[in-house]
Amino acid sequence: MLKKAALVVGVVFLLLGLLGFIPALTPDGKVLGILAVNGLHNMVHLLSGIAFLVASQRSDWSSLTFKVMGVVYALVTVLGFLAGDGGSILGLIIVNTNDNILHLILTAAFLYFGFGVPAGRDTTNPTIKV
Repeated sequence: MLKKAALVVGVVFLLLGLLGFIPALTPDGKVLGILAVNGLHNMVHLLSGIAFLVASQRSDWSSLTFKVMGVVYALVTVLGFLAGDGGSILGLIIVNTNDNILHLILTAAFLYFGFGVPAGRDTTNPTIKV
């Protein structure tokens, strides 16, 4: 389950990161007119997507990645709410209220997958016992 979840999250982050670089889809610097982005914010999405795609290869990597990203996104969420609507995190990554709410939801989901779902065995090559 963790590997599939990491794969889905990785693909979504890659797509979101790519969409952020398409001017027609980022009127006023907002992806689909909703989520504030800038070049660095898009790069963070791309790197997060790559990390999740790599992590999707093994359950233990997926679990660790969800844990780490959950903590990182918790920090991003707090800094985003402190920056406020239209502010920036550490003067680098622009965010708005919609971003902050989404980051809060992602934090909860990542922490749930990282700490609440057991990594289990890697069953890609099950052994048949006779």
